[in-house]
Amino acid sequence: MSLDISSVLQGGYNHPLSRQWQARRGLDKSMFMYPIFITDDPSARVEIPSLPGQCRWGVDRLEEFLGPLVKKGLKSIILFGVPLNCEKDARGTPADDPNGPVILSIKKLRALYPSLYIATDVCLCEYTSHGHCGLLHEDGTINAPPSAERIADVALAYAQAGAHCVAPSDMMDGRIKEIKRRLIDGGFGNRCLLMSYSAKFASGLYGPFRDAAGSAPSFGDRKCYQLPPSAKGLARRAIQRDTAEGADIIMVKPALPYLDILADAAQLAPDFPLAAYQVSGEYAMVVAGARAGVYDLRAMAFETTESIVRAGATIILSYFTPQFLDWLDE
Repeated sequence: MSLDISSVLQGGYNHPLSRQWQARRGLDKSMFMYPIFITDDPSARVEIPSLPGQCRWGVDRLEEFLGPLVKKGLKSIILFGVPLNCEKDARGTPADDPNGPVILSIKKLRALYPSLYIATDVCLCEYTSHGHCGLLHEDGTINAPPSAERIADVALAYAQAGAHCVAPSDMMDGRIKEIKRRLIDGGFGNRCLLMSYSAKFASGLYGPFRDAAGSAPSFGDRKCYQLPPSAKGLARRAIQRDTAEGADIIMVKPALPYLDILADAAQLAPDFPLAAYQVSGEYAMVVAGARAGVYDLRAMAFETTESIVRAGATIILSYFTPQFLDWLDE
């Protein structure tokens, strides 16, 4: 059989190096942002059963935890506050407590590791008595305008504490514009990056995270502000809205079930960095499959992460970050 010239492809990837050349962009350590759970017990190190290998950390344990990772090349982290000992209220008052775990961690990490990039998740669900991501009307529905204002209060407080990046995950209408204006008016418009969870879907893959952060709502769900899984058009509109309102980075969350949205985001916002959050449930599934002998953990971690990059992501929020710091040196 004589093949047409255009039929022959395998010569282009028959060598390990030439296979690497087929990627538009290879993985490197600078692409990984490690999610860290910070609790208000300063000495805590509490394993999270549904999120294997991950812990809640107290501020006083951060150096022993992150020091070795920074030496291996950790470039960035994103902090999630887990208050267990504070008094929560309807406004999420503890979110920007100057003595709370997030602000104390920002200051400590800036002093310990001046070159480490520190992002902070900005939301109210961990701090409100009702567990929702914004402020509520009397009937329990979201009250968007004051929610955006309150989220902006928290974002500014984190910027003032030294965060390089604030990342609102609440999905309130108007919060990107409100935060950007607050950062500018507060003197941080050119000093603090705004990364928006633009296309955050109401997914079933957040269970381990909610175990870690204690952030499940006390009633109802978040389907009225997180995006419906089938809502491709809404996701596209949200991405375009957030770029217009002042976001510096666009994020899609979760990652693997929404690779089409990632690809859309790369086309809709070609001049913006694009982040993807491989969320807790995605991570837990990969780990569980490997433990069951379905596949090799390292191979599947690479396959899933490379697919996210292939779809267009330039930043990956990943619980596999510590392993990749080792794997990318091999």
